[in-house]
Amino acid sequence: MSADFSGTCFSGIWIADLSLSRLRGPQPRAITIQIEHSDPELRQEILVTRRDGSQDRIVFQCATNGEPGKSLLNGKTIRGTAGWQRDELVIESWVQFGAREMHFCDHWSLSADGSTLSMEHRNDDLAGQLTLLRKTE
Repeated sequence: MSADFSGTCFSGIWIADLSLSRLRGPQPRAITIQIEHSDPELRQEILVTRRDGSQDRIVFQCATNGEPGKSLLNGKTIRGTAGWQRDELVIESWVQFGAREMHFCDHWSLSADGSTLSMEHRNDDLAGQLTLLRKTE
């Protein structure tokens, strides 16, 4: 992976704009992501609130310098890498769900004013999904 955009910082609390997002699966009531980012370390805590009010909390950590073996999902090591491709952070991971291994490849980009974070899946098991998030702090 090329380029170094270590000046780009995704830190903050982000709320999904569900009216502008394209999500695979059932539409949740809300998605909130708290991100701590200081290259080469990135940690995100994702809170998904379903329509019935129940919640799922997911914690994902990775190194943004392309170093393999640095990705954790809920504290467990998973196969994956993350690094900069031009002005996007690309986070690629493989996660086992029962007998099936799923492949995720998130393309993160930040708007020029830093207020909107786009997370797009292009060629993976969630291809076509786009989550647009607005910064709250």
